[in-house]
Amino acid sequence: MSNVLFFFAGLAALGVGAELLVRGASRLSLSFGISPLVVGLTVVAFGTSAPEMAVSVGAALSGNVDVAVGNVVGSNIFNVLVILGASALIVPLAVHAQVVRQEVPVMIGASFLMIAMAFDGRISFVEAALLFAALVAYTAFLVVQSRRESRATAEDFAGEMPPPAKWDSHWGVQLMLVLGGLALLVLGADWLVEAAISFARAFGVSDLVIGLTIVAAGTSLPEVAASLTAALRGERDIAVGNVVGSNVFNLLGCLGLAGMAAPGGLVVAPELLRVDLWVLLATMLACIPVFAYRHEIRRWQGALFLFAYVAYTAYLVLHAQQHPLLPGFVDATFFGLLPAMLLLLFLMWLKRRPLQR
Repeated sequence: MSNVLFFFAGLAALGVGAELLVRGASRLSLSFGISPLVVGLTVVAFGTSAPEMAVSVGAALSGNVDVAVGNVVGSNIFNVLVILGASALIVPLAVHAQVVRQEVPVMIGASFLMIAMAFDGRISFVEAALLFAALVAYTAFLVVQSRRESRATAEDFAGEMPPPAKWDSHWGVQLMLVLGGLALLVLGADWLVEAAISFARAFGVSDLVIGLTIVAAGTSLPEVAASLTAALRGERDIAVGNVVGSNVFNLLGCLGLAGMAAPGGLVVAPELLRVDLWVLLATMLACIPVFAYRHEIRRWQGALFLFAYVAYTAYLVLHAQQHPLLPGFVDATFFGLLPAMLLLLFLMWLKRRPLQR
């Protein structure tokens, strides 16, 4: 019972800490004359991924490398299949043309880069530093690109800023919000990781499975709230952009900092190399035909995403328990479900070609 309380207390601390950090940092940046567009591209966009970073870095420092890596991989799979799937069920999601042309290729490129680094079973300090340097370069590129954006785009980002208030108008209060948010993130990450490790030992599953499922879903709650709220408000393109931007930050920023923090770098479990990294890559690649098809994620496509995540989670549970149904489930997935999904995506691509012409 105490572990359950610590788990939910950790989730609450991560959520409140991320909110305080985003509000304090964005208001502080505006106080120093930084434009709302630049703040939206950096502070607000990355603020929803603060829980993943806190948990991954905290787990790496404490030696729980499987949780650190599994959290990032599981969060990215969860973001696409569950968050976009659930949001699309509420209302079909619009996909901005720039997301298809620029952000999705960056997300897929970051996935390929991470898998290439992990292929030898370890992400070294130097490789982790390169991941983080790539994030810095990408952020700088977005800031430079933002200067050429239209006034309408700038107003969209300005609308994502926390509403102005008198109580946080002073820079001292804003700085205290930033420090308080960081403290809650560190505390919440510590509680969440400790509770997750206790769950893994109690249920007889590995730290990796807990990181891929429970921890990944828990740390993705800010993205869930942001995307579902955007979908309900009719801001359909923000829901997609939030997920894609969070995935890039997770791969480059969270793994980069965690790899630099972990003594000797991040050891990548063999099971990740056999299954989960390829599920991650397939999920990222599936975004191309789904997003490009009429630049909209329809309800049936969202349902397909959710069904794919249920199948992936079922595999993780069956594999962790070495259940006798596992071989039949794997055969049905790889020889039935997967070919059917690939055929469906191929037909979508063929149907889109006349639209392009």
